[in-house]
Amino acid sequence: MPQHFYRPAGDGRYESTEHAVGVWTPSEQHMGAATGLLLHELDRIPGGEGKRLARVSLDIIGRIPVGDCEILTRVARPGKRIELVEAEWLADGRTSLVARGWRVETVDTSAAAGVEDAAMPGPDEAEPSGFMDAWEGGFVRAFEFRALPGMRPGAGSAWVRTGVGLVEGVAPSPLAAALAGVDLANGLVPRFAPDAKAWGHPNLDLQLHLHRAPSAGWLGLDVRQTFGDDGIGLTSAVLHDGDGPFGRAEMILMVRPIG
Repeated sequence: MPQHFYRPAGDGRYESTEHAVGVWTPSEQHMGAATGLLLHELDRIPGGEGKRLARVSLDIIGRIPVGDCEILTRVARPGKRIELVEAEWLADGRTSLVARGWRVETVDTSAAAGVEDAAMPGPDEAEPSGFMDAWEGGFVRAFEFRALPGMRPGAGSAWVRTGVGLVEGVAPSPLAAALAGVDLANGLVPRFAPDAKAWGHPNLDLQLHLHRAPSAGWLGLDVRQTFGDDGIGLTSAVLHDGDGPFGRAEMILMVRPIG
């Protein structure tokens, strides 16, 4: 097995490996793998000195097929203090994903800093768990999971990490390395048993709001999942690293019966 999610093919082109395969169908990639690659490309857009990505909005426009893709990047709104950067994922001649990120100038605000989200107990206080084994696909299999007490359908906290690299022969951007597993939040506390295959709830987007630059390693996900009564749901997560909470993730879901 390869030890990376993607192979570079030059000029913004990549080939996915077995580790990028998603949970809903083996012909499509997991949004988590694609998120890591798009964050990597956004972080590499020139002109970001003295700034960092504070908000990233990823929209799923169409299928994310396994195999080859091309990522086009640009600065949509340049600026000295804030700028909007974009990345578009192309596969089979169509747009699969669009990512937009606000890069914000960083200044010292330590005198005013304060965080209201409580820190999760660390990964050393969590138990190795096979609760994600019911999900299929190479992406989920590429991660180690440790659960904290109290996990139940719809709510729970866990730590995740992977030993699989993002791109063969390329060091990932700090943000991509830290958030490689963020999309796993959608399958972490499903409101149904995944192995029953009764309900599907793919996300249509992923919204990241980051009040602090995260560090790579274990990623903590404190997740709440809501299903409405008209086919739409929401997965929300407070994001943690070894130093505590650093942001939030939100995903809107399309909830449908399977079969």
